[in-house]
Amino acid sequence: MVGAGSRWRRAVASSFVGKYRTLKESRTWAWWLVVPIVKPFLLATTKQDWHGAERIPETGGAVLALNHLSHIDPLTAAHVVWEYGRMPRYLAKAGLFKNKYFGAFLRAAGQIPVDRASAGLQAFDAAVEAVNRGELVVVYVEGSITKDPEGWPMTGKTGAARIALATGCPVIPVGQWGAQELLPAYSLKLRPFPRKTIRMRIGEPVPLDDLQGQAGDIQAVRQATDRIMSAIVGLVAELRGEEPPRELFDPRKHGVRATGNPNKRSGTRSGSRKDER
Repeated sequence: MVGAGSRWRRAVASSFVGKYRTLKESRTWAWWLVVPIVKPFLLATTKQDWHGAERIPETGGAVLALNHLSHIDPLTAAHVVWEYGRMPRYLAKAGLFKNKYFGAFLRAAGQIPVDRASAGLQAFDAAVEAVNRGELVVVYVEGSITKDPEGWPMTGKTGAARIALATGCPVIPVGQWGAQELLPAYSLKLRPFPRKTIRMRIGEPVPLDDLQGQAGDIQAVRQATDRIMSAIVGLVAELRGEEPPRELFDPRKHGVRATGNPNKRSGTRSGSRKDER
């Protein structure tokens, strides 16, 4: 534990700067508050195996598109983004903003509420505005933690593609593996020790030039989504050293809810929604 304590102290001391790049964006109080807590926690409980992170743009609007394995994914993704000099903006469930204090924190951190009841239209507009302001928007393309029994990415939603085609921004694909060992999907039981290795592969921007300006064309959007998912799956396959499935898991075809805990009966109280993601 001496080693963990030493890592924690070093992490707190270095929390306000990126390890590999200097942060150029101005930080609100929310970032000053959360980074000295989250970064030391991650350094104490995880090892980082990141490749290609220099492909994260130093400046300018962009979409970072990842596969989704665990509820802790936003923290591990924020870690690599922060260390490379950027502040991530997430599309977060609108319900998280209902709490007066937590909602104020999320807004101060620049996070974007998504109301599934309205098909995310306001979130789309907000994400486009964020990208046009030069911000980095992080999108879990599947829209929820994967329901694939083997943990492979499942079919993707169109949000990342629509943002890219509406703004012309680059989409940077990221394959990740290991977060589910720190916090298994839909579990509240953190497994911090021994330290888990968070492996990420950041790829080249997905080629979408031929589809730009077609955010209203469903075929173009679907094609762009397929390209993004193909890039992510390829990166995950590299990490796992395995051949990916020929067809991505589609919850609808398997009678599984696309969002929320697939192991939770639909008859449980609707008021308990903390695991729906």
